[in-house]
Amino acid sequence: MSIRCTVESAFFIAWNFLEGSGELGPADETANVLLDAIEAQLRRGERRQLMLANKAIDAWRAHATQSPPPQQARFG
Repeated sequence: MSIRCTVESAFFIAWNFLEGSGELGPADETANVLLDAIEAQLRRGERRQLMLANKAIDAWRAHATQSPPPQQARFG
């Protein structure tokens, strides 16, 4: 399996899990964190899709707990 297919599969596993669990954050931010985590693991030689996805989920959870909650706009 190509690296591209591995990355896509790992990303969608992580994304679908976070979406199903209600932990999915803003799309751009979540995608960036997941892809950064997957890329870091690939650099270390990891190629197993589930391991890549699990580490990406862990990275998102760590990021989400460190980030302040989004501000809601106030009108009126």
